[in-house]
Amino acid sequence: MSSFGAGKTKEVIFSMEEGSVKMFLRGRPVPMLIPDELAPTYSLDTRSELPSCRLKLDWVYGYRGRDCRANLYLLPTGEIVYFVASVAVLYSVEEQRQRHYLGHNDDIKCLAVHPDMVTIATGQVAGTTKEGKPLPPHVRIWDSVSLSTLHVLGLGVFDRAVCCVGFSKSNGGNLLCVVDESNDHMLSVWDWAKETKVVDSKCSNEAVLVATFHPTDPTVLITCGKSHIYFWSLDGGSLSKRQGLFEKYEKPKYVLCVTFLEGGDVVTGDSGGNLYVWGKGGNRITQAVLGAHDGGVFGLCALRDGTLVSGGGRDRRVVLWGSDYSKLQEVEVPEDFGPVRTVAEGRGDTLYVGTTRNSILQGSVHMGFSLLIQGHVEELWGLATHPSRAQFVTCGQDKLVHLWSAESHQPLWSRIIEDPACSAGFHPSGSVLAVGTVTGRWLLLDTETHDLVAIHTDGNEQISVVSFSPDGAYLAVGSHDNLVYVYTVDQGGRKVSRLGKCSGHSSFITHLDWAQDSSCFVTNSGDYEILYWDPTTCKQITSADVVKNVEWATATCVLGFGVFGIWSEGADGTDINAVARSHDGKLLASADDFGKVHLFSYPCCQPRALSHKYGGHSSHVTNVAFLWDDSMALTTGGKDTSVLQWRVV
Repeated sequence: MSSFGAGKTKEVIFSMEEGSVKMFLRGRPVPMLIPDELAPTYSLDTRSELPSCRLKLDWVYGYRGRDCRANLYLLPTGEIVYFVASVAVLYSVEEQRQRHYLGHNDDIKCLAVHPDMVTIATGQVAGTTKEGKPLPPHVRIWDSVSLSTLHVLGLGVFDRAVCCVGFSKSNGGNLLCVVDESNDHMLSVWDWAKETKVVDSKCSNEAVLVATFHPTDPTVLITCGKSHIYFWSLDGGSLSKRQGLFEKYEKPKYVLCVTFLEGGDVVTGDSGGNLYVWGKGGNRITQAVLGAHDGGVFGLCALRDGTLVSGGGRDRRVVLWGSDYSKLQEVEVPEDFGPVRTVAEGRGDTLYVGTTRNSILQGSVHMGFSLLIQGHVEELWGLATHPSRAQFVTCGQDKLVHLWSAESHQPLWSRIIEDPACSAGFHPSGSVLAVGTVTGRWLLLDTETHDLVAIHTDGNEQISVVSFSPDGAYLAVGSHDNLVYVYTVDQGGRKVSRLGKCSGHSSFITHLDWAQDSSCFVTNSGDYEILYWDPTTCKQITSADVVKNVEWATATCVLGFGVFGIWSEGADGTDINAVARSHDGKLLASADDFGKVHLFSYPCCQPRALSHKYGGHSSHVTNVAFLWDDSMALTTGGKDTSVLQWRVV
């Protein structure tokens, strides 16, 4: 929600006044009413208690395929390893179980598996802490069985991000090559067990997409990327490079991927759709398969039986090539899942395919592919949990609406809508879902058939909140045009008619909660106002006595007496994007701009309340909600496009 620019004055100050606590956010007073039953004994100086429960990461929805490559592998344990946000995921497809490596503090960009098939290296981008301190990019080397961190490399050495990592394949795999995203794209080689750098060299001014050691020659490395492929020799403490020569072949804009064949030949795939074979030890092309794909060749995988698989971008084809580069078989990946990003060999003839639309598929060239992991592909803000089932909805800038099962971890259905979406809410019956978009349009969908029930437009700004009253009689639609539109609801949510609009806020609506008895609702706005409304008249309720003892059905407003302890010292009013109270009223979870999810006790009405905090997302966490039975909490990531499911323990 950081829509306020630089020059923020940061302070959170509290004062007690007649029947209220005043919080100052960026110099603005925010008065919050103390309920009568708490007023006589309430003090700002009481210490808050940590919640008795904790969160444990249970499942990660999503995969980072849109801009990363070679990041999907099968381990001997039967788990596939990949990453999204700052989590490395180990997913056992057979057991439908995930384990998670959570050592990183910002987005992971690359991954490599050691020849021992146990040790893993992951590289991350630069981040910043809540206090604005830099988190340097680095590489973490960890054990995929115990999930313990073995080594951390390059703190303070790399610039911007680590974009490629690769273990040496021979000589016991004791070396690791790393490329960062500095202007020179520095290539460095590390003795990772000693955590020492052996040598480094400027790689290229252009983007580098792959860095890998030769499988049998420990002194040879290959890097490739925008308009280049380099063959490096590692000799003692120095690196020398020879450029790959394209000679009579057209030089591609990008060399996108590399694999090695048993005899030592190198095969590359490029943006022109060509496969080039580079003879063992040389920097010249000895064989070419021109136009192997229509569009780029994004992934290459040499299979155990000596055949080769390639994955195409624009044409979405997975092609099996014989040892003489004749095409043996091909299959197309369904359009919904997007272009192929990477291909990994599984057991038997199984292949795993990661796509640029952040999905992972499982299958074979003979049988075709089915979905294993589905993700969102753009910024994600909309989240709502079903009122009586272990289901939830997410919707994002990618115009995708997914209804998920929290038990099977698969989408029960997915639907593409016409506009980017940013908010969602279930009717109390669970049979109808409202979805708000960035254009002022909002839709009603049938949750069983996912058919469109109705489409409405209120203003032409983003609809930041859509919320049915607990009795199902009203729907409140909060907009960035500073208004809340109120509808009466009939036929279990299928028929709505506009009753009026609530005007009084001088900034955009951010959050909204209904009273338990549906008699009124409360709103927060972008300039930290808290206003109360009567839905029957759409008029503001100005009498404190009428609203201060109301029992609220939900607590999603980030400003209010029951939640103000979430604000830390020096916070800016945009630092917390969402809060949610558990249905039993004991816990409060918050989602912030620093990649963190916090868990507080509810009510959270002492300044700077104590919390448990959890990483996994990168910056900003956009939304949070509890399942209807409070067994799980769900959080959505903005830029990282992931959904994390947390078990409440």
